[in-house]
Amino acid sequence: MNTVAMKDGTRIYYKDWGQGRPLVFSHGWPLNSDAWDPQMLFFANQGFRVIAHDRRGHGRSSQPPQGNDMDTYADDLAAVIDHLDLRDAVLIGHSTGGGEVAHYLGRHGAKRVSKAVLIGAVPPLMLKTAANPKGLPMDVFDGIRKGVADNRSQFYQELAMPFFGFNRPGAKAAQGTIDAFWAQGMSGGIVGQYACIREFSEVDYTDDLKKIDIPVLLLHGDDDQIVPIDASARSAEKLLKHATLKVYAGASHGMCAVEADKVNADLLAFIGS
Repeated sequence: MNTVAMKDGTRIYYKDWGQGRPLVFSHGWPLNSDAWDPQMLFFANQGFRVIAHDRRGHGRSSQPPQGNDMDTYADDLAAVIDHLDLRDAVLIGHSTGGGEVAHYLGRHGAKRVSKAVLIGAVPPLMLKTAANPKGLPMDVFDGIRKGVADNRSQFYQELAMPFFGFNRPGAKAAQGTIDAFWAQGMSGGIVGQYACIREFSEVDYTDDLKKIDIPVLLLHGDDDQIVPIDASARSAEKLLKHATLKVYAGASHGMCAVEADKVNADLLAFIGS
C-alpha cells in the first residue's frame, strides 16, 4: 500500500492514480477515501491525476491515540502533498474533509494549490453559539458521541439514511450505498472517529476562510440534514474572497454519491475555468 510516515510514526494511506493535473480529495466522517470512488474513476478517465488519503484513525491509515485533531489532519494532508511534490493542485473536500481543506490552506498556504472545492462542508462552524445562531446545538453532537460509543455499527447503519436522504418521502434507499457507508465507517478506529466529532463540530474555520485567496467552489444541497446549508456554505461564501456557491435543490449530504454525475460535471467545469 502507498503510505507516508508522519513525524509521530502514524502512517497515512493514500491512493494515487493517473497522470495530469492533480486533484486531491479529502473525505468526510466517518468514511475513508473510498467515498470518492465516483469522482476518482470519472476524473482518472478524464486524464487527471487523482489522489485521496484516509485520514488518521480512518480507513487503512494508522489508528493512533494522538493527533486526532484538525491541526494534525491538515499537517498530514500537507505531508502527502509534499511527499508527492504536487503543483497546481485542486483540493476537494467533503463535509469534515472540507474543514481539512480549509484548515490546510489557512495553515500551510496555497503555494501548491490553485483552486479548492468545498462540498457539503462544515466551515465556518457547525456548533450553535451566541455568535453563530444558525449552528446546531451541542446536544446534537453529544448524541453522535453517544451513538459511536454505545454501538457505532448500528449507529452508522442508521446515520446512512439521513446522510443520503433515503429517509425522505418517496426516496428509494440504495442498500449498496448504505452498506458501503457502514463498511467504510467500520474500517476506521473508534478512538479516532470519536475524537473527530469535536473537530467537525466545535472547530471554527472562520480565520482559515478569510485567509484563502484562490477561487473556491461551494457545492451544497439545500436538504442537507447533516450539515445545514445556512450555517455552512451560505456563511462560508461571505467569508471567502473568491467564492462561487452552487445550491443543489433537494440534495442530501451524500450528493457526491447519489448525484455523482451532476457533481462531476460541475467539478469539471470549475477545474477547467
